[in-house]
Amino acid sequence: MNFCSSSTLVFLPLCGTFIVVLPDNILSLEEEHMQYLSGRSYFVIYLCFFLLGAAVPTLAPAKTTNILFLALPAILKKSHADVPLPPPSGEGVHGTILQWKGTETCLACHIEEARQVFSSSHYQWLGETPYMTNGPDLQGKLDLGVNSYCINITGNWNGCGACHIGLGLRPETTQTASQLANIDCLVCHQQEYRRKKVDGIFVPDTANMSISMLQAARTVHLPTRATCLPCHAKGGGGDNFKRGDMALAHANTQDKNFDVHMAKNGGDLSCQSCHTTEKHRMAGRGSDLRPTDLDVAMECSSCHEEGQGSGNHDNKTINRHLARVACQTCHIPTYAKNAADTVADEKTEVHRDWLKPHLTASGAIHPTPTMAGNLTPRYGWWNGFSSSYLLFDQAEVDAQTGRIPTSRPQGGVNDQNAKLYPFKYKTALQPLATTANQLIALDTSVYFSGGDPVAAVRSGLKNMGYPEGDLYKWVETDTMQLITHEVPPASQALSCNACHDNTARMDLNSLGYGLKNSRQVVCTQCHGQEDNKGGAEYLWIHDKHVNDKRYDCSWCHGFSRPERGLRMP
Repeated sequence: MNFCSSSTLVFLPLCGTFIVVLPDNILSLEEEHMQYLSGRSYFVIYLCFFLLGAAVPTLAPAKTTNILFLALPAILKKSHADVPLPPPSGEGVHGTILQWKGTETCLACHIEEARQVFSSSHYQWLGETPYMTNGPDLQGKLDLGVNSYCINITGNWNGCGACHIGLGLRPETTQTASQLANIDCLVCHQQEYRRKKVDGIFVPDTANMSISMLQAARTVHLPTRATCLPCHAKGGGGDNFKRGDMALAHANTQDKNFDVHMAKNGGDLSCQSCHTTEKHRMAGRGSDLRPTDLDVAMECSSCHEEGQGSGNHDNKTINRHLARVACQTCHIPTYAKNAADTVADEKTEVHRDWLKPHLTASGAIHPTPTMAGNLTPRYGWWNGFSSSYLLFDQAEVDAQTGRIPTSRPQGGVNDQNAKLYPFKYKTALQPLATTANQLIALDTSVYFSGGDPVAAVRSGLKNMGYPEGDLYKWVETDTMQLITHEVPPASQALSCNACHDNTARMDLNSLGYGLKNSRQVVCTQCHGQEDNKGGAEYLWIHDKHVNDKRYDCSWCHGFSRPERGLRMP
């Protein structure tokens, strides 16, 4: 209800009704307030105004406004105590909240949303796995998932759950009142919210908040980069340790060279700009992540039309790459870069040694990491499917790396659904049970409390159901993780010779592009040896054989491109 403070209000009781007369305007109850007025309310308001009008025919503007603002809400609330009052300006419908009572406050109106969150991978830490080539249909980090960082959460839910969107209870698959009440809505919906653990349960850390809990509840908002990054950037033990392309700097940086999409003076995109959200489920997954929360494709072409753009994107030769080379491959030359406007070091972890505990700056005991920045990605084929090591799997050494892989993207040069993508490559020294030939879920609660790797391994064996005294040894594991953030301006995209004739960045032979036989054998199947025609050899050879003669790749290589309709051998 709006009041004109610059006018004198005159109350005229007339025939059981009331009229409020303004010199410049007529005061009326707005449509959204009419729900509060019925039967007894009209009578109470009429009586109030009748007495007010009889006692004080005219009132000064300030006094009238004060009386109305103080009296009318109380009258309406008395008549309809179960209907919330209109919210204060700037707080939306949540401004009607009068007291913060934890998740109970949210559930009063958002029970359906809570059920959605409960079923999501963000809460369950499990999900359906339509793009995993091994393991059960339902898997995730809550149970069998193993990686080259903290290995597995077995034995340390209290510590690993620090980034869970619950209040401390371990998630269960059966929906109960206590599980719904365990959802911490403000972790995602209030960037000023802070929390701390007390006896295993998260409680508001108001001492480190700039607003009260009531203000926090009244000003909730959609997730922002600032609410997503405290968990997603700090996974693995520290800022940008795990992903390599996702740092706390992404929240507020103005450095477009660091990330043109998220820089505030660049695209200033929210996470949801790319990660489609439906009913609290998020699209998108890294190649090393098991669950698919929302099966909606994420493509750069959703915003950038393929082959149409500025500069080299009008080049037919470059456009020819789009079917087999992901946009990220050319447009993310380096990762784990430093943002120019932060004091933090955005390096990423490239190796972890569990045999060497060390004290962090905060006094915590962690395994010793090897950090590095401004890294060149490792390139590989990916068709959207992945394989990952699961607890109790038999360990197998990758012949190419000599290490036990904990995650691998699937695909190859002959896979029509695969493209070349950039990946972070990371290694770790972890324990392996020699008799069972299985990676051990080292008990991180033991390790973090005392820094004793032997005790942590023994406890891990026990947690897995094996005797504590079983033999074990230390082995190296490795993982490949999709790089898709930290895109710089288009002018910094790779040029042709960055990958062609340059094995320092990309070894095309190892990726399947090598000749299927010696050059002499390949060339003389059609003609004799020919001299270099000038310029880059890979360009004139392909221009002559592919563009002019329309020969398929299989004439010279061990793969084919049937979708291009070229001449087969």
